[in-house]
Amino acid sequence: MLTEIRIADLGVIGDATIEPGPGFTAVTGETGAGKTLIVTGLALLAGAKADPRLIRTGAARALVEARWRAADGDAEALADLGAELEDGEVLLTRLLGPNRSRMALGGVQVPLGQAAALVGEWVTIHGQSEQLRLGTPERQLEVLDRYAGAELADVLDGYRVDYASRQHASAELHELVTQAQARARELDLLRFGLDEIEKTAPQAGEDAALAAETLRLQAVDDLRQAAQGALVALAGDEDAYTEAADALSLVSTARKTLASGVGKDAELAPIADELSGAAAALADVSSALAGYLAGLDADPLRLEWIAGRRAELAHLTRKYGETVDEVLAWSAEAAIRVTELDAGDARIEELRAEVARLDDRLAAAAAELSRLRRTAADQLAGLVAAELAALAMPSAQLAFELSPRELGPGGGDQVNLVFSANPGSAPGPLGRVASGGELSRVRLALEVVLATEATGETFVFDEVDAGVGGAVALEIGRRLSRLAETCQVIVVTHLAQVAAFADRHYQVTKADDGSVTTSGVRRVEGEERVEVLARMMGGLDSSESALAHARELLAEVG
Repeated sequence: MLTEIRIADLGVIGDATIEPGPGFTAVTGETGAGKTLIVTGLALLAGAKADPRLIRTGAARALVEARWRAADGDAEALADLGAELEDGEVLLTRLLGPNRSRMALGGVQVPLGQAAALVGEWVTIHGQSEQLRLGTPERQLEVLDRYAGAELADVLDGYRVDYASRQHASAELHELVTQAQARARELDLLRFGLDEIEKTAPQAGEDAALAAETLRLQAVDDLRQAAQGALVALAGDEDAYTEAADALSLVSTARKTLASGVGKDAELAPIADELSGAAAALADVSSALAGYLAGLDADPLRLEWIAGRRAELAHLTRKYGETVDEVLAWSAEAAIRVTELDAGDARIEELRAEVARLDDRLAAAAAELSRLRRTAADQLAGLVAAELAALAMPSAQLAFELSPRELGPGGGDQVNLVFSANPGSAPGPLGRVASGGELSRVRLALEVVLATEATGETFVFDEVDAGVGGAVALEIGRRLSRLAETCQVIVVTHLAQVAAFADRHYQVTKADDGSVTTSGVRRVEGEERVEVLARMMGGLDSSESALAHARELLAEVG
């Protein structure tokens, strides 16, 4: 429920505050005073497009603030937006500047679309734009479904889940079918590559190992010379005619020489041990060199085979990776992709079966929706006709015509609200044949009928009484009052017969300093309200007859 709205520098309103409260609140004022700007301000909070021309002349920006008592079910949605509640109320702010506008909930700036979606559930605004909306099939379907109630809502929820699943499955199926040729080409390339790799059968690290072996075989003579020279230096050369000192002989001589002094000085013992270790180490190295030389043979056939094998591996690394390990990694990934692509045909059949199954479910649900809507349409049209009769339209006929259409998010029904105001007039589309005043009364009749489903909601009516007066205006006021028993109702009106039913009455007044017109809003009560109603009925507020007439009106509606 809206508990307060403040408007600053919007149109001709300088700074005004209204506290609607529960029940019926009327806003009145002379033509041009800016009373419709109250509706404009609420529309801005509900997400209406910002127009910089709404900023009051001479002001830098316009501001609309409102306090809304949040329902229990709104707490989670507000928390998700980061909005804070204060005593169960949330502060809404819409700021209009020359180039941009901003929206905040509970002190947190939020995207306009998110805020509008939430506020749109709290308030329904019936203004000139809503008259146009009521003439659209989409809005008419919303109204009919709203009346049909929980049973239709449950069927519609299930239908929408299946419809979304069908859209997703259909999109995937379309993509798989249209990409069939591309998948076939990709499969051929992948399988060709896998066959090449399988025939070559590379081993992990094989290219690096063969490169090292090639280098060894190509340098075998140099390696033999180096190893032989080192071995001679360590152990001598048995085939040499001259005796040259070698490392093993020299260390052996040093060890023997030092051994004679060990018994005379114990400090020499560790040194002798070191010499023994050195001799053993040199012997091991000599043995290893001898073994290396024994196995170091030139192998032209092996070298030729390695060259051929490396050429095979190079063919793979040119296409599938810079190294054999990368080629093997590509092979593993390609095998997985082949499995996925092979599953495409099977997936197509699965999706076709899924789409067919969902089509059957959707057709059955759409038929049930149509049945429920036709039943609701007859009932709703009868109830609205009774309300229109009370609003001085006894011959008005309203009907929801349903015709089949391609299945969409809301089912398979095309709704057309047809209307005729007078006997003998052929019914036609509501948006074409109804005048502005007739549309206003149709809107009001619909809301009165639907009021039991809108407990706690806020309804805003702008000029709902356009083009009527007298007894009809009293009936409009009476029905607004009935609607206000379960909902909060805010009405901008120029008729005293409507305003008299209000629980609270605000008057928009204007002042003109010769250059700029500025309007303000104040609550009128007691005798002042009698004077305002008297003036609205075309009398003089100081005329006793006018005042008596106003008091009589208040007594009659009270």
